[in-house]
Amino acid sequence: MEVTKDELTISEFGRRAGLSHKALRLYDVSGLLPPARVDPVNGYRLYSADQLERARRISVMRQLDMPLSTIAEVLTGTDEEALIRLDRWWAAEEANTAARKATLEYLRDRLIRAGSPGLTPRPVLVRDVPDTKIASIRADTDQQLLMGVIVSSTIEIRAHLTKAGAGLAGGSWVIYHGAVTPESEATVEVCVPFTGLVDPAGPIGIRVEPAHTEAYCTITMDECVYPRIMLAYDLVEDWVRKYAGPAAGPPREVYRAGYQDMPGDGPAVDVAVPIHPREGKNR
Repeated sequence: MEVTKDELTISEFGRRAGLSHKALRLYDVSGLLPPARVDPVNGYRLYSADQLERARRISVMRQLDMPLSTIAEVLTGTDEEALIRLDRWWAAEEANTAARKATLEYLRDRLIRAGSPGLTPRPVLVRDVPDTKIASIRADTDQQLLMGVIVSSTIEIRAHLTKAGAGLAGGSWVIYHGAVTPESEATVEVCVPFTGLVDPAGPIGIRVEPAHTEAYCTITMDECVYPRIMLAYDLVEDWVRKYAGPAAGPPREVYRAGYQDMPGDGPAVDVAVPIHPREGKNR
């Protein structure tokens, strides 16, 4: 095999990039880092020194446990675009970690204070919601990755709306089109209301959320953690069955503007279920 002075064997390239033969073969098959040339006689992979920076970036991102599909997204486009995608992914990772920690604290609290109510009593209220123009992203997720999907999708939508010069109305909500559990995925729709004219882009769709009436209760940031939040769903759904009949649409979580900065005991999220207005009434 003849190797030119600008080419590196897989062993030399792997040593300089800090990647094993196995990893380099995987990145070749996945399309992340194909060799510059494959010898037609013996099939040896040959790399260019110009590929070292990309290889090292891949190595660092793998050390962060970033999935290959996400690495491919980060490496697509300019460095400025890569930085945006990297920050968005890390925000999602931090949100997932915070959610797991909150779930642990919930479990510890239930073990320490067995028999105490998991959710203090509160009223279920009814409100009318007008037609609202929204930008949204639909994604399939399980419970473990849910908060990351919500955070990263919200960031992506708000960035798109801001770039388009739209007015941000404040707050956001997540519609659950199926049951999201630790064992199974379902479709969620992250929605951000806005004013102005905006075109859809990539995963971001533009639509009008129809006017509706909904029953809801308000929970704090501390109560937003899974599975404690399911007690709020039970409260609202029991009320709906008793006073309003069948729900008129999928349940949702309505996040108040600036909810991330609220104290743990501050009202942050409304758990809501659309109802038929003829039947609903305050209770």
